[in-house]
Amino acid sequence: MFQDNPLLQQLKAQIRETLPTVEGTIKATDRGFGFLETDKGDSHFIVPAQMKKVVHGDRVSALIRTENDKTQAEPETLIEPGLDRFIARVKFVKDRLNVVPDHPMMRDALRAKGEGVKGSDLNEGDYVVAKLLKHPLREGENQFQVAITQFVAAADDPHVPWWVILAKHDLAKTEPEDPSGWQLQDQDQRQDLTDKPFVTIDAESTKDMDDALYVETLESGWRLWVAIADPTAYVAEGDEVDQEAYKRGFTQYLPGFNVPMLPRQLADELCSLHQGEQRPAVVAAIEVSAEGEAGSAEFCLATVCSKAKLAYDKVSNLLEGQGDWQPESQQIAEQIQQLHQLAQARIQWRQTHALVFPDRPDYRFEVDDAGNVLEIHVDHRRIANRMVEESMILANSAAADLLAQKLGFGVFNTHAGLDAERVDNAVQMLAENALVLDGENLKTLEGYCELRRHLDAQETPYLDIRLRRMQAFSEMATTPGPHFGMGLTGYATWTSPIRKYGDMVNHRLIKGAITGKDVSRPTAETIEHLSAMRKLHRACERDVGDWLYARYLSKLVKQSPTFTGEIQDLNRGGMRLRLQDNGASVFLPAPLLSKDKTKLTMAGDVGRAQYDGEQVFQLGDRIEVVLDEVRVANRSIVVKPKHPLGE
Repeated sequence: MFQDNPLLQQLKAQIRETLPTVEGTIKATDRGFGFLETDKGDSHFIVPAQMKKVVHGDRVSALIRTENDKTQAEPETLIEPGLDRFIARVKFVKDRLNVVPDHPMMRDALRAKGEGVKGSDLNEGDYVVAKLLKHPLREGENQFQVAITQFVAAADDPHVPWWVILAKHDLAKTEPEDPSGWQLQDQDQRQDLTDKPFVTIDAESTKDMDDALYVETLESGWRLWVAIADPTAYVAEGDEVDQEAYKRGFTQYLPGFNVPMLPRQLADELCSLHQGEQRPAVVAAIEVSAEGEAGSAEFCLATVCSKAKLAYDKVSNLLEGQGDWQPESQQIAEQIQQLHQLAQARIQWRQTHALVFPDRPDYRFEVDDAGNVLEIHVDHRRIANRMVEESMILANSAAADLLAQKLGFGVFNTHAGLDAERVDNAVQMLAENALVLDGENLKTLEGYCELRRHLDAQETPYLDIRLRRMQAFSEMATTPGPHFGMGLTGYATWTSPIRKYGDMVNHRLIKGAITGKDVSRPTAETIEHLSAMRKLHRACERDVGDWLYARYLSKLVKQSPTFTGEIQDLNRGGMRLRLQDNGASVFLPAPLLSKDKTKLTMAGDVGRAQYDGEQVFQLGDRIEVVLDEVRVANRSIVVKPKHPLGE
């Protein structure tokens, strides 16, 4: 009776008109209530009943009520939904089809209907792709409703992490179709280099070998020949295979599984530089001084024949005096030694004149056919890896010079160093930590390299981790530019054309520079697409890894093993750590750090923590932790200190 009273409705409307409104983003909690976070940094509480109208991530306009100096938000108008296309799990509520979004902050079931997928074919817990149809804050709608558009995986499928994450990012999970009748092009323009003793160095299991190396000694140093597999000898620009490669952008590498950019017959067979097989290649011959400085480079189209398939670990063992493996011939042994000497000189030169990557290990999942993680291996970068890495850096730097000088365009990888808007903050932060540097100089390549060398000389990674937040992102560009992150004046990758579409583009441009054939500048749309796909592929690899870490560590919780974690982030809520034993990213909540919470201060702005007035932690510190809780469904790994503060 009262709810239909027009006077009451008019009074409510008048009250609403007097209340202020703000825009913000919904932040849900696992306790039913939530917050409206505004762009100005304000936070307004939302009661559970009001949270039923929204989901985590919604951008809304809300009414703000104030009582006893505390504000509450009432979401009123939807600006942008937090859900659009999303992954969800099937849930039947009183035999009616619903879904629960696959998100740690979304636990409520949403009414669903099949759209191309029959509800009768689905079971509880199955993973599906859904899209939002109705939202309670949209005019004329009073509830959530979604459409199920695609079946992803059954609840008991052991390969759920792979299928779900690929579907989440809308990436292919199968290889491209392999058209019959591959035709080799450019053959009449190729030099015969099959007599040169090129070798490949890869992992034992690698099938798509896209680079081979050969070194000859000069009086002044060396000439490094880098032969790169040439898929553009088979794939014409704009044909079906090329269009599909462009769409994918990259080969997707996942633990125990990869989805190739090119058909496997091309990537693993016709183009792969197999030992004893003649293959079309684009080749760079780069002169390198005895001090490791790069000189002139010449490019050509060629036919090459690898004389040996070498493995990283075996070559490293040989050079480090371990094991009993020996090359098949003296010629191959000499090539290994020459590559080693060149790499050492080049590393020394880059340490002085450019930048060298810090030695951080790679973490590799060993996965069985049933999707179980058997072990997580720690792979350290050894000398054979460095030999190939230095060769590829030389080749990509040479390609950047060629494209810049001959064409003035290409697909370049650029990095601006520090974010231009944060240079002053960086200078202040460094000065506060006894490192005084000139801000204008830091904007130059030389100045940035000087900064990085100072950071590498620090006893702890504290400043390095803090500075990462102030750095610009690496970008793709059609015009030449420096790569501050590597300390180089230019960088254009062309050494992985089997795996990267941008490298295929650069192959075609290099061919144009060699032969004088007209070529077109890559479009802005191409650069934007490749940049977006690079982010997607990295996110996909990270997401699958997080899921597998949760699976693996969930089995160890009861055993309470001790791990060493390096602090990567620190704020009032707790600390994010990287486990050095296996690479997992874990969270240590602040309440678990100490028994007396009143004595603990977490200063996220400077990345340090104090207990009872004394500093106890800072970014980069390593502490011993044990597993506290692992939620596989949420890919959440929580740890606690082995020795809490105050004990």
